[in-house]
Amino acid sequence: MKMNDALKLEYWLFRYRRVVIGAFALLTVVLAGVASQLTLDAAFTKNIPLNHPYMQTYLKHQKQFGGANNIMVAVQDRSGNIFNPRFFAALKGVHDQLFFIPGVDRSQVKSLYSPSTRFTEVVEDGFAGGPVIPADFVINDRVLGLDGAEPDPNAMAQVEFGLETIRGNIEKAGIVGRMVAENYSAAMVTAQLMEFDPNTGKPLDTLAFARTLEDELRGQFQNEHIQIHIIGFAKMAGDVADGAKDVVFFFAIAILITALMVYWFARSVVLTLLPLTCSLIAVIWQLGLLHLVGFGLDPMSILVPFLVFAIGVSHGVQMINAVAHRVAEGMSSLTAAQAAFAALLIPGGIALLSDTVGFLTLLAIDIGIIRELAISASLGVAVIIFTNLVLLPLLLSFVRFKPSEAHKSQTPNPIWQSISRFATKQFAIPTLLLASGLFALGYFVSQDMKIGDLHAGAPSLHQDSVYNQDTFFIQENFSITTDVISVIVEGFPEACTYHNVLDKIDRFQWRMENVPGVQSAVSLASVAKRVNAGFNEGNPKWSVLPRTTASLVQAVGRVPTTSGLLDNNCSNMPVYLFLQDHKAETIETVVNAVKQLQSEFNDEQLTFKLASGPVGVMAATNEAVSGAQVPMMIYVYGAVFILCLLSFRSLKATIAVIIPLYVVSTLAQALMTKLEIGLTVSTLPVIALGVGIGVDYGIYILSTMNHKLRQGLPVQRAFADALVERGSAVVFTGFTLAIGVSTWFFSALKFQMDMGILLTFMFFVNMLAAITVLPALTWLFWRNQGKKA
Repeated sequence: MKMNDALKLEYWLFRYRRVVIGAFALLTVVLAGVASQLTLDAAFTKNIPLNHPYMQTYLKHQKQFGGANNIMVAVQDRSGNIFNPRFFAALKGVHDQLFFIPGVDRSQVKSLYSPSTRFTEVVEDGFAGGPVIPADFVINDRVLGLDGAEPDPNAMAQVEFGLETIRGNIEKAGIVGRMVAENYSAAMVTAQLMEFDPNTGKPLDTLAFARTLEDELRGQFQNEHIQIHIIGFAKMAGDVADGAKDVVFFFAIAILITALMVYWFARSVVLTLLPLTCSLIAVIWQLGLLHLVGFGLDPMSILVPFLVFAIGVSHGVQMINAVAHRVAEGMSSLTAAQAAFAALLIPGGIALLSDTVGFLTLLAIDIGIIRELAISASLGVAVIIFTNLVLLPLLLSFVRFKPSEAHKSQTPNPIWQSISRFATKQFAIPTLLLASGLFALGYFVSQDMKIGDLHAGAPSLHQDSVYNQDTFFIQENFSITTDVISVIVEGFPEACTYHNVLDKIDRFQWRMENVPGVQSAVSLASVAKRVNAGFNEGNPKWSVLPRTTASLVQAVGRVPTTSGLLDNNCSNMPVYLFLQDHKAETIETVVNAVKQLQSEFNDEQLTFKLASGPVGVMAATNEAVSGAQVPMMIYVYGAVFILCLLSFRSLKATIAVIIPLYVVSTLAQALMTKLEIGLTVSTLPVIALGVGIGVDYGIYILSTMNHKLRQGLPVQRAFADALVERGSAVVFTGFTLAIGVSTWFFSALKFQMDMGILLTFMFFVNMLAAITVLPALTWLFWRNQGKKA
């Protein structure tokens, strides 16, 4: 924006200030009404990189083999033994209740009570088999003693016999560790979820579904005898959403802390309320615009309003400080507000524009939840330009400053004189050497930063959360969990009837079973070997793949398509790999092993393709995050570089702003490594957020310094003047932002706590770098000017 244009805008705005303020008020009321219609949204597809090759495989075969959006319900008997009438009544109740919950794919509900859960045994006449739970096994109120009558001895005896039969059938079916806990303390009910609610035709409301699970399963069936454990994406999303509700509490605490700090800074109730009000207006606008562009709030973007509020307050304090300075020089409130508006519009606008562009770089990451975060944050920061750089000075023009409020900003501060020594040779050289050493150390440590989750359980939640405790129970008692990745073997019609095809799948499975981190595996080949042994009196020697087509067809024919091991024409066959956990190192090891085997096993007939299953989604997400890390950093620093260059019109000034930011970003990555915080969907945006917001400090200080340097002042004098004019606001902003996000340390959400730690570090250390490293760099770049003076 040219200066003439800025002057015209200033004249127009302040001449019609009452009209402009009225327009702001009207627009705020309208957007508040729109914002009230926002709803929480945690759709499964928003959390995955849909265009990643793994996800293309996942989507291609999702209908046939199920997706990653599944639910596992472990029904535990607290006594440690499931073979009692009370337990089986609860298990049937859970199975039936889950079957009828809208959004569940009923064909994919599996438990001991499923008709497809069958056993097969070898008898004299060949094979015999049937459902694991016989059709005549009935548990009624009489058996349970709930009807008030004396138990029927004959009925009880029949039930006891039935329980013994079921025990034998479970062992014959080979489902111990999968559908039944290895110690017989629990049984599993699993289900796949549909993308759309069959009752409404709309996308499945994941959060509402999670509440239904809690109410209709745990709420109805958990008691002193039975304990319910539920895991799966939908349940995790529901627990995360419940934890995210605490954000409202943290937001209120942040407003209170910020209000107290602003009052301590301004010593005026009016000057405290004005920046807070304008920042809250920015939040209202951001939420309203978010709904207008068709987005909802998910657990990650629900944190953005707080950042918008904090950024708005920081720029508001700069405006109050600038107006107070001018009033102290003898200007009226109106004239001072006009002068402050003209002085801060360009540097403040550049700072906010840098924030906005920095957030928009997150659009390069092909994950819906991050892209929505980018748009949400960009909208919020963009509206601050209007609310805190336009509306606030208009409101300040009506304020009558008390002499104490005005002259406070002019009081000489010996602290600034001491800090200004960082722009001298005596302090600049040691500061730059120390910064270089910290950067080298940080860079070395950051090389060990991991991509993905570093801890067992749901990374979004703390280890002691109900969801993670449910996860740990299932991991300890079952040989399968949701930590499964499936490799889809794509072949040709009737491929499974050829020995060389199943033999290759069998060898692939065996190789993968011996990879560290793989707990167990299953495929059509492994099941066909067990069936073939059954056809030969159960002799383990015959647990091999038949070489003749007729025998192979006989073995494969016993495996239904509903098993998920083959499709309708036997051309696609998944290999399921059950992992010990979903830690980044485990996933990376398994995926690399599959990639290595792909080059050996893929040919014109068969292709082993990654990946489906929950861990397949995680693998794709980790690779998307890893691939986006460097481009995102290039985009965000490139955008900041260009905007600073356009603002300062000085390459040296631009470099002086960029270098401290990069040093702090590197140290933040080293901090992540030391605290065992992986680079994930939730932590990757923090780097862009930290850079985008951290650049504000340098822009405000250097915009004043640059003007003084062009007048020929020595570097230390220019820095000292910048500190007097902007220093208190910059330091105050750094402390306010850091203290505000530090409240996230107490969040019920692990990812919010991690974000709070990183943002607190970046906000505070970026502020320190702006008043130490930046002046040291300006001395280095302009030291000759200082000598001439």
